[in-house]
Amino acid sequence: MADDVFFTDADFEMYRKLIYNESGIHFTATNRSILESRLKERLRENGLASVRIYFDTISKDKEELKNFLDSITTNLTRFFRNQAHFDALQHHVVPELLKIKKATGNYNIKIWSAGCSTGEEPYTIAMLMNEILPPPWKFDIVASDISLKCLMTGKEGFYADTRVTGIPDAYLKKYFDKVEGGYKAHADMMSKIRFDYHNLKNDSGLRNLDIVFCRNVLIYFDDVAQTAVVNRFWDSMASKSFLFIGHSESLFGMATKFEFVKTQWATLYRKFI
Repeated sequence: MADDVFFTDADFEMYRKLIYNESGIHFTATNRSILESRLKERLRENGLASVRIYFDTISKDKEELKNFLDSITTNLTRFFRNQAHFDALQHHVVPELLKIKKATGNYNIKIWSAGCSTGEEPYTIAMLMNEILPPPWKFDIVASDISLKCLMTGKEGFYADTRVTGIPDAYLKKYFDKVEGGYKAHADMMSKIRFDYHNLKNDSGLRNLDIVFCRNVLIYFDDVAQTAVVNRFWDSMASKSFLFIGHSESLFGMATKFEFVKTQWATLYRKFI
């Protein structure tokens, strides 16, 4: 079947609007081919003959809609991705938070890894926090994503040999067990992370967060959706807290209250009221 018959311009507009309305993800003509290939996979999985029939299905079946949104997201990640951010976390953010929170008597740091993919980012944060936080300080991490498959990988805590190359040897020995085919995260580290499905188009319900990581996710949204997501981060964060976004992303020109912070390691943002 020819592609122009399989997926017409009208079909593309119909799906593009649905994806935007349901997730805030903005599909352009340049990544139309990605959408087409993912749709062919979903049609095969469901034994359906056309994209129109599948559209009717996901309009009614919320679980299949989740599966569809899962299939169109890109999940590129690795342990200690963009090391400069973790250097800034260790040498700037955490010391600042210790000073701020100590005065309140609250010795727990709340962290959100938004768009966590297969879990490498929250596990990286957990290893680092465990190393640098002195007693009696504690931390907990919520790791969320729109991809159910990715969340299952994170919850399982197993990574193939080829996936752990970014972890320093000392951390790998301390926080993972070598098993057949790869490495399994220690249970005590896994207990610090709660993996949960979340669509960034919606309010997470989280509040008083001290640190939010949302890296290389905003690039999939248009300006309106980006602003809405960032302002929901503001609502979820404590009065003196920090936001990390991707190195190629910026809040410049956006209607947001976050302050730009430049450290010797990396740039980030803070809510400081």
